[in-house]
Amino acid sequence: MIVPAYRAVQLLPDTLAALVASDLPRDRWELIVVDDASGDDTGAIAARWADRVLILDGPPGGPGRGRNAGATIATGRWLVFVDQDVRVHRDTLSRIATNAAEQPDLVAMFGTYDAHPAERGVLSEYRNLLHRQVHCAGAGNAETFWAGCGAVRRDAFEAVNGFDVVRFPRGQIEDIELGYRLRDRGGRILLDPSIQGTHLKRWTFGVMLRTDLRDRGIPWMRLLLERGHRNAAALNTDRTEQLKVVLAAGAVMLLLAALPLRDPRLAIAGLAAVVALLVSNARTYAWFARQRSWGFALLVIPLNLLYYVGNAVAAAAGVWQHLTAARSTARRMQPERGADA
Repeated sequence: MIVPAYRAVQLLPDTLAALVASDLPRDRWELIVVDDASGDDTGAIAARWADRVLILDGPPGGPGRGRNAGATIATGRWLVFVDQDVRVHRDTLSRIATNAAEQPDLVAMFGTYDAHPAERGVLSEYRNLLHRQVHCAGAGNAETFWAGCGAVRRDAFEAVNGFDVVRFPRGQIEDIELGYRLRDRGGRILLDPSIQGTHLKRWTFGVMLRTDLRDRGIPWMRLLLERGHRNAAALNTDRTEQLKVVLAAGAVMLLLAALPLRDPRLAIAGLAAVVALLVSNARTYAWFARQRSWGFALLVIPLNLLYYVGNAVAAAAGVWQHLTAARSTARRMQPERGADA
């Protein structure tokens, strides 16, 4: 069990106490906390529960670095990762152990957040439930990995050299990229929604925008473009989700163009795209209503539309950055070719 931590004094007591309360016998697993150069009492707090606390030198290198460091001192056949803001359920570790024993062809597995985040409020509950809805809908064999509450078989982890901390020096999509490399080698990854944890994170609009654009959307788009034909439909990148992003982008462009051009046809087309996006998400809104209420589902519709607009912006920025990087690489290679000639 590896928990990467950074300035997590407030979170660790909840996270680590839940792990220690697991129904999996304590002598069957070890608890390693990696303090990523926090500079506070994170390490001291962790020592109350952890078998080993590893304190890394600065500057901080992100959760991927912490997980890699923990893996080097772990002794188990499976490496279980839990984020500092996830409170596992009592049966989480035993479910992971059962899957590992009953499905020996697995190289990795992961679960989802439960339906009851620690932080209340429309935004925090919406983001938590959106994550859960995506993971529940994608249950079964997966194409990626989630390190918030997941496990990787040690030999498979070492075969792909763990998390890429050079490319992802902070928490971004380092777990997704690891999952792609595990799948490239033919490994089977399981998404099991019965493996659950309570999310302790408080969402704000600033955190949401930064996460969706800088830390997930743009780097994920660049990764997909780099991988090209090797990509397979996975969670929120399947064809249906791609179409929704296109609808959101089209709606924004049409509505923005309608204002200066004063063309009602563009406005009508833009509104039609919004309606199509709403209809395409009808099952998602019904799911929100079942989890909370129809009032809650109506409240999150604007947030959900903003989510797809953000994805469209991230996709465009990712494409631009990918093309810019490709042109820069081509320019650097031109003198080398000329010298060889």
